[in-house]
Amino acid sequence: MRLSALTALLFAAVVTTATAAAPKPLLGITGNVEHFKMLTKQDSVVHQAFLGWGQGQRYGSPFKDLLTMFGPVPMFHLGTAAKPPSKKEAITPAAIAAGGGDSYIVTLNGAIHDFGKLVYVRPMAEMNNPINLYSFERKHDAAHSPAAYKSAFCRIFVLLHGGLAAKVDALLKRFGLKPYGKDLPVNPYPGILRVIWNPLAGIEKGANPASRYYPGDPCVDMIGNDMFSSAIGGGSFEENQALYDAHPKKPYSLPEWGLQGVDDPAFVRRICDFIKSRRRTQMAAYYDSKPGSIYDLGTEPQSKAIYKDCITPLGGPAPG
Repeated sequence: MRLSALTALLFAAVVTTATAAAPKPLLGITGNVEHFKMLTKQDSVVHQAFLGWGQGQRYGSPFKDLLTMFGPVPMFHLGTAAKPPSKKEAITPAAIAAGGGDSYIVTLNGAIHDFGKLVYVRPMAEMNNPINLYSFERKHDAAHSPAAYKSAFCRIFVLLHGGLAAKVDALLKRFGLKPYGKDLPVNPYPGILRVIWNPLAGIEKGANPASRYYPGDPCVDMIGNDMFSSAIGGGSFEENQALYDAHPKKPYSLPEWGLQGVDDPAFVRRICDFIKSRRRTQMAAYYDSKPGSIYDLGTEPQSKAIYKDCITPLGGPAPG
């Protein structure tokens, strides 16, 4: 056999092996895991919790317990709400950027390190949605400005990933932020920690949704988008594609997607097709599986059937 022919065969073998070894996306849920498994046969790898600022440290179950509770792959959304029943904001994006939330962030850093397995973190997702306390679209002031949000996001990103003090402080300085000054446990990407930047693309227009809030590639591990259908034929697929295309170097995810009181099997089918055809899509989590809620697939038989047949088989196992 000639060398060129042998080389071609070896190259084909390498390409085939790489393609075959591509990891399947992780599927997840917000809400009742067992209820969702009963409906769809899905073994939900990712389980999402929405945390108020300080939850896991100053109130509620400690992070150590929450990480176990929401395994095998926990996904924590970090909001800025104060401890219930208060409906006020515990901290602003500007205060986080200035270091006012470091104690909380560093506590989570240590808990993730001790957990030693993959964790997703979504700091202040849907920042362009005016219903959120941390959104500039809700509070038009400097403490909630896009600039403050981006700085807060970068600070959270750097402290959660950790490292020696010199490295951490050099990164913070690069982003125009005050130093932390201490060594932190390391939570490397992609094996232990993946920090998701996650706007709501459906309320945006143009080729780069929510770009005014984007903190930059060095501060982001993964892009996320939330999508819902509240009427037959719903779903902002054009905007979702625009967000996917705007960040070609980043893996993609759908941390919240679902149906709002409608049986829309075409929407579920299009979500399935998106996950299958956009190979950078690494995670998708249905919102939510609380029995009897407007999002519950148990009351949407056609959509439930499409989910079970099309999406459930796509899911991969929890990373080792």
